[in-house]
Amino acid sequence: MTHATYSGIWPVAPTPFHPDGQIDTEGMTRVLDCMIDQGVDGICILANFSEQFLISDEERALLTRLSLEHVAGRVPVIVTISHFATPIAVERARFAKELGADIVMMMPPYHGALLKGTAEQTFEQFRAVGEVGIPIMLQDAPLSGVDLPVPLLVRMAREIEMLKLFKIECPQAAAKLRALIDEGDDAIEGPFDGEEAITLLADLDAGATGTMTSAMMPDLIGPVVRDFLAGNRQAAIEGYARVLPAVNHENRQCGFRSAKAAMVEGGVIASDFCRHPIPPLHPDTRAMLMELLRPLDPMVLSWGK
Repeated sequence: MTHATYSGIWPVAPTPFHPDGQIDTEGMTRVLDCMIDQGVDGICILANFSEQFLISDEERALLTRLSLEHVAGRVPVIVTISHFATPIAVERARFAKELGADIVMMMPPYHGALLKGTAEQTFEQFRAVGEVGIPIMLQDAPLSGVDLPVPLLVRMAREIEMLKLFKIECPQAAAKLRALIDEGDDAIEGPFDGEEAITLLADLDAGATGTMTSAMMPDLIGPVVRDFLAGNRQAAIEGYARVLPAVNHENRQCGFRSAKAAMVEGGVIASDFCRHPIPPLHPDTRAMLMELLRPLDPMVLSWGK
């Protein structure tokens, strides 16, 4: 049994910077407005595709407050709080809750390639955050390198009351989603996919109710999810086939730089600067991204013009 509250498209908001590397706060508000105008069901901030690993603690606080105040309840907001240290993850959850966040998202505890939480340490960290009293989305992503077998996830879902959502973006995500839903049953309230929707159709077929993509074209991917969940399978397949070349180019060539490049093209933000050591998109890679996006006419390419 899944909950309609946790369905649809909940993309990650990119973090815009000025060319000198400072956060563009006005640009951040425009990013949020552009996403809401595209009919998103929710927004996630401070995630990996927000470049959270390049942002200071002070900037995190600024962006959390700014985003929640500006969205002002128009759509639910997820605040990413991942950290290796459990007390810091708990404090981040408290801060997000105090400011009015609807959900927090976190990966299992890890730091680099070799320092990873065990299954029990992962359970304990999520349980500690759950005691804050805000719904949690667990992010099962390759970046952490932590193995999260389905029995562990089901145990967590059943024993941690606030753990409501599961964003599965590991290899063979559809198979894991299917097993998670089968074994977890009612405890799995919001099975989501990620990775820019590169495996979206398979994941929906496995029972996913939502997706967390980038902010590049949620107005075109959202209808795929809604058609599929409404039983309009062929419409979903056709809609997905239309956007797949751009999704593939984003996922394999651009990463989080794609949404910012599209937002610059559409006048949403003024700069697609990424902090060092992230290099800018190669001009040819960027040109192909636009070549694939323009025929699709996503709102992002005209929103600010």
